[in-house]
Amino acid sequence: MADHNPQNTTGTDAVLDWHEGDMPYSRAFDDHFYCRSDGRLECGHVFLSGNDLPRRWQRQEPFRIAELGFGTGLNLCETWRQWRETAPEGASLHFTSFERFPMARADIDRALSHWPEIERERAILTEKWPDAPEGRVEIELEPRMRLTVVCGAALDSLSEEKIPFDAWYLDGFAPSRNPDMWSAELMAEVFRLTVPGGRFGTYAAAGFVRRNLAAAGFTVERRPGFAGKREMLCGEKPAA
Repeated sequence: MADHNPQNTTGTDAVLDWHEGDMPYSRAFDDHFYCRSDGRLECGHVFLSGNDLPRRWQRQEPFRIAELGFGTGLNLCETWRQWRETAPEGASLHFTSFERFPMARADIDRALSHWPEIERERAILTEKWPDAPEGRVEIELEPRMRLTVVCGAALDSLSEEKIPFDAWYLDGFAPSRNPDMWSAELMAEVFRLTVPGGRFGTYAAAGFVRRNLAAAGFTVERRPGFAGKREMLCGEKPAA
């Protein structure tokens, strides 16, 4: 899960530990990057289902997804896999992620190698991933599938965005460990950058996160979380 440690060994990637072979762990935030049981299935449960996908991308106009915290690229790869299987012919997807400290190619490759289901996506992503990602990284993954990774502090990056998104994946480190990623100011920017009728999904269910999302203007819904977690949050920006 999302923004990682400003202290690093290569100048770009966070200091990581590896648990259970290929599970990346942030020392700075004392947290795993995704659910320990199965991060790929968690992505489907929280982010795709929470955003009512793939139903909502059954259209010809471009669909835009934004994410707070690129991390390993797991959410991108699983979304991309499901997009290829379900999107209408000729449709296009633009996936934009905001990440303060992007991971190195070798770490992304190591983490994603855990899932054979996204082997195709992993291979393309790591082949095209820059050696030293910075600024605004634009990658044409394949025809009609585009990735943008905006490197920098999330609030600063979002304040410069103009075009709203259809869906949001809110995937920062746990609110108790990284509260800035769930602040009222940041949730207000997420709301501004959501189309009317657009949605968000997040594994987080902390009371202050729910309150900040509601104060921003979202209609917030509680749902059962993944793998025994009691709750997750999702919601919608009112259409009118």
